[in-house]
Amino acid sequence: MRSVFLFLSSNRNLRKFMETSRSAHRFSSRFVAGSTLDEALDACEKVNRDGLMITLDYLGENVTSMDEAAACRDMYMRCIQAIERRGIKGNVSLKLTQFGIDLSEDACRQNVRELVCEAAKNGNFVRVDMESSEYTERTLNLVYDLYAETKSCGAVIQAYLKRSEADIEDLNRRRIRVRLCKGAYLEPPSVAIQDKAAVDRNYVKLAKKLLTDGNYPGLATHDERIIEELLTFVQEQNIPPERFEFQMLYGIRRDLQTRINRAGYRMRLYVPFGEAWYPYFMRRLAERPANVLFIARNLFRS
Repeated sequence: MRSVFLFLSSNRNLRKFMETSRSAHRFSSRFVAGSTLDEALDACEKVNRDGLMITLDYLGENVTSMDEAAACRDMYMRCIQAIERRGIKGNVSLKLTQFGIDLSEDACRQNVRELVCEAAKNGNFVRVDMESSEYTERTLNLVYDLYAETKSCGAVIQAYLKRSEADIEDLNRRRIRVRLCKGAYLEPPSVAIQDKAAVDRNYVKLAKKLLTDGNYPGLATHDERIIEELLTFVQEQNIPPERFEFQMLYGIRRDLQTRINRAGYRMRLYVPFGEAWYPYFMRRLAERPANVLFIARNLFRS
């Protein structure tokens, strides 16, 4: 299955057809806010009008040159400045492979530092996304260093990694904001929990640890059962709604997003944009084919 997705994502003719096809564009527009920054900002303003916050995510990863990495940095600079200029309630997220970590870790660090400093200057925040487990240690070390300098960045922790509980304890001690997700990459049993039910249980365990000991955690899940369990927990522990937020993907479970927000809890949407939607989408499916079922179940929901 994974090899099929990798073939589809690398097939240039198919990619060109998909990126120019009207039907494919209609499909992608459900989950991607546009190909340009202006289109994405318009979508973000609409999300804000609905009472939700945003995190803007410029699509593209695994750059092949430091010039490409610098271009990504510059686009994110424009994002931070536009968010400030247009008064949008939101921040940005980035991937280190997008900023050149596979080419030069020092240059990547400098690219990210420039962006985080720009965010700090504007009173904003940068979320450094987590990629596959080969990047976990380097990603956390970069976040530790930049947070100590600026207090304007945070990390993502994946509940299916066996190391995540220890990482969360460390991040909580440092008062670094954490976004908790289940994890979408195909990982070996040596580093990741393989059973879905066990991943769900660990997600709830880690979420509760963040809710009681963390610094304004973001709980990223579309799992209604988990959300209900966490809402029961915060009510029992008298945790104020302003001490955390739920996070979901743009275009997924809009009915649930609205319901949670109307119940008085904060909701943030991850809003992706850019022309690289097709390789991004296919890589997500290749990394974890079960994502196909997730998209299929939610495509026709509100």
